[in-house]
Amino acid sequence: MRTALIAGASGLVGRYLLDLLTGAPEYERVVAVARRPLEVEHPKLVEVVTAFDALDKLPRPLHGDDAFCCLGTTIRKAGSREAFRAVDQGAVLAFAWAAQRGGAKRFFLVSSLGADPESRFFYTRLKGETEQALQVMGFETLAIFRPSLLLGPRAEYRFGERLSAVGLALAGRLLVGGWRKYRAIHAATVARAMVAASSGRGAQGVLVFPSDKIADLGRARAAE
Repeated sequence: MRTALIAGASGLVGRYLLDLLTGAPEYERVVAVARRPLEVEHPKLVEVVTAFDALDKLPRPLHGDDAFCCLGTTIRKAGSREAFRAVDQGAVLAFAWAAQRGGAKRFFLVSSLGADPESRFFYTRLKGETEQALQVMGFETLAIFRPSLLLGPRAEYRFGERLSAVGLALAGRLLVGGWRKYRAIHAATVARAMVAASSGRGAQGVLVFPSDKIADLGRARAAE
């Protein structure tokens, strides 16, 4: 049986993903790496509470087969660009390195729509740079999920995102064809898509799932 590693299990996508992973028959054990204890209990769940910049100092490696990364914040919440980079790039790469040292061959990442290392915008440029750094690490499978605006219950209220969500929800039916990737998407759908992509051996190499493909994959998983 296999072991899944997860970082960001307390976040919007991560909460749904943790529930799916602990319920998935493919995984005998789920190891959640977090900065503080999770308010979750499950017979399969093992918690590793540590700072992400201290992962290389753990007494035992993070043994696992597949690693799922849902880490992410906002510049406003982080307080500065430097603090934002520490989470969305530093912590992500630290988790990836620790997972790889522990034997993980596949890495599944929640990134962002528009991620591009050449982007004019700091947020999407950083996301693109992080994706680029992961690609040179040599995972057998690197699955990158680029959702549009995420819907779902958040621990904190974000007025700007709530307003955007309402706008995208109203415009959703108008966003067809190549514009489908701009539709808002529920975090639970993203989580289901990640689990669907991890089922079986799956494709190898670098796989990029834009938001419309995430929606299709997530709906297919829900229908199973």
